[in-house]
Amino acid sequence: MHFSLLPLGARLGVLGGLLTLVAACKKDSDVGVSQPTEVNFTQAGLYPEGTQYDDQRGLFLVSSQTAGRIGQVNDAGSYSIFADDPQLISTIGLRLDAARSRLLVAVSDPGYNAARTSTATKGKLAALAILNSSTGAKTNYLDLGAFTPVGGTTYPAHFANDIAVDGVGNIFVTDSFAPIIYRVSAQGAISRLLENAALSAPTGKFGLNGIIYHPSGYLLVAKSDEGALIKVPLGNPGSFTKVTLPSGLDLSGIDGIQLINNTTLLTVCNAQGKVYRLTTTDDFGSVANAAGTAGTFSTGSVYPTTLARRADSTSYVLHSYLSALQASQNPPVADYKLQKVRFK
Repeated sequence: MHFSLLPLGARLGVLGGLLTLVAACKKDSDVGVSQPTEVNFTQAGLYPEGTQYDDQRGLFLVSSQTAGRIGQVNDAGSYSIFADDPQLISTIGLRLDAARSRLLVAVSDPGYNAARTSTATKGKLAALAILNSSTGAKTNYLDLGAFTPVGGTTYPAHFANDIAVDGVGNIFVTDSFAPIIYRVSAQGAISRLLENAALSAPTGKFGLNGIIYHPSGYLLVAKSDEGALIKVPLGNPGSFTKVTLPSGLDLSGIDGIQLINNTTLLTVCNAQGKVYRLTTTDDFGSVANAAGTAGTFSTGSVYPTTLARRADSTSYVLHSYLSALQASQNPPVADYKLQKVRFK
């Protein structure tokens, strides 16, 4: 109240000082700093699939299908190990739940980690590892694929792929080899949120993949083999529907997805080397895609997989080169990139 009695010039001066103080308290990664166009890092044969950005520490997190460990990369491209554990056979999708100080990791075994794969887990593992997001220490490990509800179906193959978290801490994990979306409650109880044969994929193909929680109370899920987006209401998951795509839009090979705001979604299609920006006017009953570069960002033949988003709303797409891993390329790929997504 005393502030309002100051002369206008003085008031503006005080206000300017307050704004300067607020800006000074923010992390460099938040606002006001020009972000790199790309972040290049070298780790021979790493083959990362998932990524997140930790705004508190100013680092990208990346997974590894061949080593299992979680790495961290700064803007200068320096890579170091953030977390490792023998149970991390192949790490796939990552979800940073900063509000609860945890990093959620989808763990599978496609057979690419020679030191940790086994006949007991190869092609059969869908697990969730929960790590402390500050220290990397493992706080929990849940074998989701081993959970079968009473009277439920047992599946021969499993692959935990991606993770979403709702507003109260429930975790949702997709299984690419079984038609299941798992739910892990905030208390750690495992259940099958959704299990339906319509979500199956042909043997050897990836079905359910990227997943994101929408604050209106539903999940959006990528289905790679069909190039489809699925909308799953949490209140009635059995009433899931396919999101209607515009004529001519091909989402084949859809992998990671990222919600930019309540009406805008980015989708990565790895075999295409493209990121699409989709918008909705009907709560994701359907989507539209702007023509040309306004709605499509091309990465080239680098097999992009997933996206990381910084506090300043900059999105980066991960160049994973998983196609080279799948083809047993020798020597293995050593150089990887996180590329800023820019639509014109």
